[in-house]
Amino acid sequence: MGEFTVGDEDFLVDGRPVRLLSGALHYFRVHEEQWGHRLAMLRAMGLNCVETYVPWNLHEPEPGRYADADALARFLDAAHAAGLWAIVRPGPYICAEWENGGLPHWLTGRLGRRVRTDDAEYLGHVERWFTRLLPQVVERQSGPGGGPVIMMQVENEYGSYGSDQGYLRHLVDLLRGCGVTVPLFTSDGPEDHMLTGGSVPGVLATVNFGSGARESFETLRRHRPTGPLMCMEFWCGWFDHWGTDHAVRKPADAAAALREILAAGASVNVYMAHGGTSFGGWAGANRAGDLHDGALEPTVTSYDYDAPIDEAGRPTEKFWLFRDVLALYQESPLPELPELPELPELPPAPPALGGPVRAELGEWAPLGDVLETLGDAEVDSPVPPTFEELGVDRGVVRYRVDVPGPRAAYPLTVSGLRDLAVLYVDGVRGELGDPVAGPAAVELWVESLGRVNYGPLTGESKGITGGVLHERQYLHGVRARALRLAAFDEEGAVAKVPFRSAEAGGGPGLYRGAAKTPAPGDARIELPGWGRGFVWVNGFCLGRYWSAGPQRSLFVPGPVLRAGANEVWVLELDGATGDVRLA
Repeated sequence: MGEFTVGDEDFLVDGRPVRLLSGALHYFRVHEEQWGHRLAMLRAMGLNCVETYVPWNLHEPEPGRYADADALARFLDAAHAAGLWAIVRPGPYICAEWENGGLPHWLTGRLGRRVRTDDAEYLGHVERWFTRLLPQVVERQSGPGGGPVIMMQVENEYGSYGSDQGYLRHLVDLLRGCGVTVPLFTSDGPEDHMLTGGSVPGVLATVNFGSGARESFETLRRHRPTGPLMCMEFWCGWFDHWGTDHAVRKPADAAAALREILAAGASVNVYMAHGGTSFGGWAGANRAGDLHDGALEPTVTSYDYDAPIDEAGRPTEKFWLFRDVLALYQESPLPELPELPELPELPPAPPALGGPVRAELGEWAPLGDVLETLGDAEVDSPVPPTFEELGVDRGVVRYRVDVPGPRAAYPLTVSGLRDLAVLYVDGVRGELGDPVAGPAAVELWVESLGRVNYGPLTGESKGITGGVLHERQYLHGVRARALRLAAFDEEGAVAKVPFRSAEAGGGPGLYRGAAKTPAPGDARIELPGWGRGFVWVNGFCLGRYWSAGPQRSLFVPGPVLRAGANEVWVLELDGATGDVRLA
């Protein structure tokens, strides 16, 4: 393509006005073998551009150690092959209902409120990460290089968090210094304090909303009299929290809101066009309340988002209504819907599983044995160490402490608990607040339900951030041992666990078995009767399940399955068990 620029009223390619019809699709929420199909679905809906975030914590799990940090390059190449432009939102903070808003736990644990400010140590880490990440984007910029990348974002919704203009300007200079030449932009809510806090002079400002386009753009125009109008996040659906009702937006209502955006002469990014799945336990959490400082609200594994292309990549009613609206703004007829199971000149999309399959989980290892085999070394501390101090991003920590005696029975409580604890006293399960007499041995298994990804409590620590109290007295001499989800990903690790017959099970622990499928294909796995935990299929972590709902099954991408036996692991943390079915 030619040179993409920002004009006084329009986006321009070689001086010719163009409208961006973009859709959000996060490469890290879609199995790589299915990128081609999902991108073709965006084209078929009538979009000419794809937008993606980049989760820093996924790609730099420890300082200076990178994991698949070139995945973005492969995704951008796939977008280019699909005939789409690309918008990249590299953060360093992304929100996205993703663990810690994409910020590494080792960074927020050390720096706390200094992140997302003009702090020298924080910016040093950002510079190291951007220096590693951005060359793959720079090589794929539009213009002389002919790449798909047409714009990049500076931070993300910063006006919802802070007002450090020095920080934003530093990021602009860093992006330019790394070779980014395409236009930069910011995106914020259509409110005065958000736009003044989050926008940067000389950088395009965009707004995010789900309805009320006219009022939102009027607010933007008070701050920016010129420049293209764009809704960078048109919220056509919403996400779910565990223990709440499933969020749904009526297709006709969403289509009317999209029509209003386009009728205003604006460009749009449909958020989400295809939501996908927060595999691997990477779903984040929110805090309740208008100021996002209330009770923890963990986000479910599915990121379907009630999007026009559902979690399995299928068109919904919303897809067809959006296609009709977008067809009015095309320069050429829309492409045909990609065929299933094969796409011309694209990787084949896996078919759906032919029928229901039951997994036989014949082996079990109690949670304590799993911890002994896969857990980190135990740490002795006067007070409970946090997950960050233990180097844990996702997983569970066992805290052990003794109640001295003899002494009377007093309530046993925990101050600063994040997020969910299961208590055992002398090996018997109890509840926090129960009276406990000394001497007694106490175990607290604390599970992270996802770090906060939005608002003033983003980056808060996990685990026990205060102490264990017997009446008003702190108990000291804490032994802490972590079981990280990442430990299950290490090759051959689970094979070392001392399994026994599942008939001796029935409690918290790791269950192992197999499901035999005649042919691979997209499926959903259901766990009726189980409590709360994580599921792996052939070593691929599908994410968290929880009987609290509203999510009742987990999506299994077809490329994960194979014909014949498929190994299934279930890490049950609550103790309830039941059937495991694929359908």
